[in-house]
Amino acid sequence: MKNTLYLISNEKIFQNNEMFFCDNLDMKSTPEGLNKHFDVKIIARKSKVNRLQKLNLRTIKTFSNILSYVLEIIRSSKHNSQFLIISLNPFTFLAGIVLILLGRKPYLYLRSNGYDEYKIISGFLGKFIYHLMFTIMTRFSILISCREYILMGKKGHIISPSQLDSSWHQNHVKPSLSEIRLIYVGRIKKEKGIFSLLNLIKEHSKINLTIVGASEEDKIIYQSNVNTLKIVQDKKELINLYDKNNITILPSYTEGYPMIILESLSRLRPIIVFREIEHVVENRKGIFVTTRDYSSLSETIKHIINNYDSIQESMKSNKLPDNDTFINQLKEILSKN
Repeated sequence: MKNTLYLISNEKIFQNNEMFFCDNLDMKSTPEGLNKHFDVKIIARKSKVNRLQKLNLRTIKTFSNILSYVLEIIRSSKHNSQFLIISLNPFTFLAGIVLILLGRKPYLYLRSNGYDEYKIISGFLGKFIYHLMFTIMTRFSILISCREYILMGKKGHIISPSQLDSSWHQNHVKPSLSEIRLIYVGRIKKEKGIFSLLNLIKEHSKINLTIVGASEEDKIIYQSNVNTLKIVQDKKELINLYDKNNITILPSYTEGYPMIILESLSRLRPIIVFREIEHVVENRKGIFVTTRDYSSLSETIKHIINNYDSIQESMKSNKLPDNDTFINQLKEILSKN
């Protein structure tokens, strides 16, 4: 019989009859992957807006009311089960505090540097709020993260998140280089730097940008050289979108372990990032760092286009983690305690 694992997330989940849907692919693949080893039950926020990714789990409970949410955490804590909190924010912090007060020690999986994110969103006050949550939760939790620096010197388990399987490495297509076609896969949020990128290329029609990841809650982007697509559910379609473009760009101000990096490298598409997140380069080939101004961006693009074949050849030496390895890493950690 499988042990029960409650996964608590800030992600919004939409319910349609007995079916549940989310936007974040990681929110789908991670619980479903862990469900092979545990009886996974999700506790999350309720969405009024339809989402695209169907969750294949038996037990999912969503809440828009704080009181009912807290009562569910209390009821769940009475069982002989484990709790995995995904990311740290006011919603998951509240769940963590309730569990700690009830004598439980949850797992806390930190995927990005909340100090930077909260500072970008809310300035100094946001950074202070995150520091308070981080200080309390890291003292009473078992920590998991994708990078050492996110733990800020705290002891924890380091894992390598990935959504890749063998299909990402097959049937590579050489792109046309006759025009500059950038692709960004991610959320349309301030901290993701997408609005900064839109301003950089606004007056430069020779650069075309495809944004993949818009939700129904996002504002429509009216810019002649920008094509905005909604979140792509089908993996083959997403692979095809990478293949149709020749350079991937990640304009974020802060990132932990972005999946766009692994996906783009697997499709042999060079990537441009900005100085704020140059740590994502590590020792991988095909990632280029530039400053957040058009002149530098233009020079980087020119270098990639002029040296495309040799860059692609060097990218073939990259060693990329896959989803099976990631799920097994999590399983081993969760099974030890």
